[in-house]
Parts: sequence; structure tokens; C-alpha cells
Amino acid sequence: MNQEKLSLSQLENYLSKAAWILKGPVDASDFKVYIFPLLFFKRLSDVYDEEYRIALEESEGDIEYASLPEFHRFNIPQCCHWDDVRSNTTNVGLAIEKALRGIEQANQQFLYGIFGDAQWSNKNKLSDRLLIDLIEHFSQYTLANSLVDVDILGQAYEYLIKHFADLTNKKAGEFYTPRSVVHLLGLILDPNEGQSIYDPACGTGGMLLECVDHLRANKEDYRTLKLYGQEKNLTSSSIARMNMFLHGMEDFQIVRGDTLKNPAFFEADGLKTFDCVIANPPFSLKDWGAENWIEDPYGRNIAGVPPKGNGDMAWVQHMIKSMNSTGSMTVVLPHGALFRKGSEGKIRKKLIEDDLLEAVIGLGPNIFYGTQLAACVLVFKQNKASDKKKKILFIDASEQVRVGRAQNYLESTHVEQIFNWYQDYNEVENYVSIATWEDLVENDFNLNIPLYVEKIIEDNLPSVEEALAGLKQAWEESQKAEKKFKSILKEFL
Repeated sequence: MNQEKLSLSQLENYLSKAAWILKGPVDASDFKVYIFPLLFFKRLSDVYDEEYRIALEESEGDIEYASLPEFHRFNIPQCCHWDDVRSNTTNVGLAIEKALRGIEQANQQFLYGIFGDAQWSNKNKLSDRLLIDLIEHFSQYTLANSLVDVDILGQAYEYLIKHFADLTNKKAGEFYTPRSVVHLLGLILDPNEGQSIYDPACGTGGMLLECVDHLRANKEDYRTLKLYGQEKNLTSSSIARMNMFLHGMEDFQIVRGDTLKNPAFFEADGLKTFDCVIANPPFSLKDWGAENWIEDPYGRNIAGVPPKGNGDMAWVQHMIKSMNSTGSMTVVLPHGALFRKGSEGKIRKKLIEDDLLEAVIGLGPNIFYGTQLAACVLVFKQNKASDKKKKILFIDASEQVRVGRAQNYLESTHVEQIFNWYQDYNEVENYVSIATWEDLVENDFNLNIPLYVEKIIEDNLPSVEEALAGLKQAWEESQKAEKKFKSILKEFL
């Protein structure tokens, strides 16, 4: 078994081979139904073994001591470990089912239903030979916490939806958030010890984990965080729960459900509020529940009713309503949310008048898998600093990308530059502008970034004479090249 840290390319090859083993009996859109439960299972077993080894070293080899429940954040019952299943050569699917159900039952508080309901014992689809090959394939790497990235399961999900999932993700407006964007949002949000963090469209939990990592990087006690997330997609919500659980988070709640139609978190007087709210909600969601928004029972229509076919401003209002009296919020939206008119324009005006919006950051195009749309980051604060009141910081970060053939990339240097611009809060020619209240009124509360960040176009065009001289020189050189080519060609004829 490989004991080296698993790289992203190794992970992708790992998953690709697993998909290849399943190909034929299993439809490509269903690969994740089988791959993720096995990834969960292998990861749980490896994390348990890692905890066991640490306790064993601390006790100088005391097996009984290392097996005590207090050294493990979960229980793997007898005959339910990965190695137990791996030892089977017949009825392998049944052994997998028993192991998965056994783990769920032994850890009902956090893991009940985590493995889904795939029919592992259906030999017409999954033969013993196929499952043995699949288990042996997954056995080649150790997936302990010390040997994988924090959100390895989220990375796996990203890869699978890129290459094998059906069109349901695109239809739902769901796009996996690049880690660099997640990191940017975490830097801006800047959570601290003891705070509550909420992601109403949490996906695989990557943004919540980013907040955990933010505290780790600042040498703060991340275990004091209280994490909350809601996610409609079954697989994604399962991954999020598993991620929280495996990274030592004790105070977390991940709920499966439709946030806009049926929010999950409440206090005595209505929706629960949080210190930090962070999200990349589905872009321009069509069926978001507009029919109930006019008289929203949760009071989220604080600035108006968004259009029926576009839920962007419904998410924004839900998130604002979820901030407590000192709360902060970062959200990723499509660029259109900055300037679309109609009901969205009215909502935008009301939110600006309430002085909740602190910053608008325009990201480069084609950095999200599944859409070439350019996205933006909006930063909201319940209590803006006194020198920022009635002002909005605009950052044009469209050039902060590495251009790729099929996709562009926001790299760590770009994230650092954008964050520095945000933190410095100073105007920078071509990139950063601070809009006053008068500027906003003059533009009718349109937040389209070019209205505020003017690009200085340098006039480097040659004169007519220079252009003609250059053309003549190029023509003469082409004639010389043609003559040389013809002379070489004659030697071969």
C-alpha cells in the first residue's frame, strides 16, 4: 500500500481506473453511486488505523489502550473494517453491504445513511470478480488524514462530475467552486475562534473546511467553530458530512434539503443567524420557489421579490437574513447579478441604500468548470467600518488568471493580489476604485464594474508611415524566404 501523500493527478488516475472497472455493468452517470461509498469506507478505515497507530505510539505498544473509544472519533465494529471485506473472495457484495450498514449503525449520530442505498449484492450488475478488482484497486493508497488533502472527497466529486456525471448538475446551475476561489472567500471572511459559520449551498463542504483551515493557519483553535450547512444534492451533502466528521469537527450540522424552499436552521424568533455566511449558490437557478416569496414565512424578502426564472437575489437575501447583528458574508454570483434591471435592480438598490454591501470583486472568465461565465464576489457586512460607510470597493480582477487551453485558472499569486487590494482599500489605476454614494446614485445603483474601474488604454498604435514601412519590410523578407525555399526544393526534385 502506497504511504506517500496522494497528489491531485494520482487521485484523478485513481478514480479514472475505478470508473473503468465499473464501465459496462454500471452507467457512467451512476459511477459516483458506487465509487463514493467505497471511498468513504476506505477513508474511514484508514483514518481509524491512523488514530490507532498514534495511540499505540503514545502508549508504547499497549494494544488495549490504543483500542479505547476515546482515541477514536468513530467506531468500526468487528468484521466491518476494509481489510475484513478485502479478505472475502465470494459474496463480496454482501460483505460490503454488511460492513457499510454496521458502520452506520455503530455511528448513528453522524454517519447514518452516509453510504447511500446501492445494491452491492446484485451479482447481475456487480460480480464478485468486478468487486474484488475494485477493492484491490482502492487498496493501493492509504487515505489517512496525514496523506491526503483536506477536501480529497470534494476533489473526487469535482473529477467525477467533470468526466462522468450526467447533465443534472448543469441543469441545476451547480458548478464546483475552484479551491482558489474558496480560499479567497475565506481570507475575506476571516473567521475567528468560537464563531458560527453557515453555508446555505454547502456542496461537499469545501467552504466550511476552508474556514477550519483558516483558523489552523492562524494557529487558532478550529474546534471551537460551529459549522452549519444545507445542500440539496444527496451525494454532495453526504460528502460534506463525511468531511466534517473526518476532520475532527464536533460541532457541525449538515442538512440535506432545498434551502430557498425549506430552510433548515431556526431560532425561537425565526431563521437562525450566524457570525459568518459564505456560499457559491447555484447560478441563476430557475425553479427556486418564487411563488412563495411574496409572503415568505421566514421574512427573507427584505428588498423585494426576485424574478421567477432567476434565484440569484433570493440567495443573497436569504444569506443577509442569516447574518447576525455583527455578521459578515461573502458570496459568489454570476456577473449579471451586478447589472440586471427589473426586480433585481430594485433589490440591488435597496441593499445598497441599507449600506450592507462593502465590496464587489470581478473574477476572470472560464475559471469555473461547467460554465464559461465570469463570476463576481460580493462582500456584505452588517456593520461596515466608519470609513467605508456609503462607499463600495470595486476590484476588477478579470486579468488575474492563468489562461489555459480549455479552462482558465485563478492561482495563489492571483488570490494574494486580489486579497491585498481588498485589504488595502486604496484606489489602483486600472484595477481598484472606491465608489462614493454620489457615484452609485449617478449610475442608478448599477454595479457593473467598468462603470467604476476605468481602463486606461495606452495608444501604442504605429503611425501610417511606420505601418507601411513595416509592411514593406515584411514583404521583402517573405520574398527572400520564398526564394530560399525554392532553391532548397530544387535539390530534391
